[in-house]
Amino acid sequence: MSTTSPARWRHRAGALVVAAGVVVALAGCVANATADAGAGASDGTLTIGAASNGAATETKVTVAEDTELHDALPADVKSSGKLTIGVGALPSGFPPLAFTGDDQQTLTGSEPDLGRLVAAKLGLEADVQNATWDNLFVGIDSGKFDAGFSNITVTEQRKEKYDFASYRQDELALQVPADSTLAFDGDPSVLAGKTIAVSSGTNQEKILLEWKTELEKTGGTIDVKYYPDGNAVKLALDSGKIDGYFGPNPTTAYANKQSAGSAHETKTAGTYSGAGSSLQGLIAATTKKGSGLAKPIAEAVDELIEDGTYGKWLTAYNLSNEAVEHSEVNPEGLPLDNS
Repeated sequence: MSTTSPARWRHRAGALVVAAGVVVALAGCVANATADAGAGASDGTLTIGAASNGAATETKVTVAEDTELHDALPADVKSSGKLTIGVGALPSGFPPLAFTGDDQQTLTGSEPDLGRLVAAKLGLEADVQNATWDNLFVGIDSGKFDAGFSNITVTEQRKEKYDFASYRQDELALQVPADSTLAFDGDPSVLAGKTIAVSSGTNQEKILLEWKTELEKTGGTIDVKYYPDGNAVKLALDSGKIDGYFGPNPTTAYANKQSAGSAHETKTAGTYSGAGSSLQGLIAATTKKGSGLAKPIAEAVDELIEDGTYGKWLTAYNLSNEAVEHSEVNPEGLPLDNS
């Protein structure tokens, strides 16, 4: 699993399968998107999912500033009055995580929206800026961005350079046709004899191939298939050429929502930690090591959890199955041999 490629948007841009059609439609709109429409009013009112083109249910919330958290912020951030949030979604965006909205200017999605909620809790204005994946980390390193909210998985390698405040579980999902009886609870034996698609070069491919090897030791196997893009995967699912697709949970949840009411609806048959069976992977806000921001961000997330705003955010994006009970500062990450 690469630590420096767009693969971390749930392990690779190519893995964003069935959302591909919408990604293409929005691709020309994303460049230089920093818009603050939906960033919130001075009274703490924000709109989750603003201009999201169906990727989220627009939900208005009011976030109360915690003055104690504000006062505990690093002096430079407090004096600036804003939290500069980096999102690595250029050039084409990643529904429902981050993309340019249907107004062609709002940078919307679950990631920038949570950044805005955290900023409001800290009593700061959210300044959301889009970048390429690589430049996101360059921006954090240089101080251009105070924090990255960009579906970044905590890894032990990254912890050598960054501090983290977790806010979502890192989950993979098995997507199947809505009428499928396949149920996946993390036991790969239920996939024996099945044909499962996966995107090449991704963390989920690594896990699926490990399962295939283990099953072959007892006489079973998984027929692993690869397709060039999301449209091809969707056609394979619709036609019955594959039994399922193993990919990122957020984009699978998005694709399922988009398919609702169509002739070929899909659903999630089960989820699995992106860190494997021995560790629950976590997605986290990412800050420069020693900046002093990870702790107040984690405390802001905890308050959003406690007051119910966090749950509304997850529900709006159909990501409730990735909820965490609380935010952790620098939690255990993917080990060095798998990061």
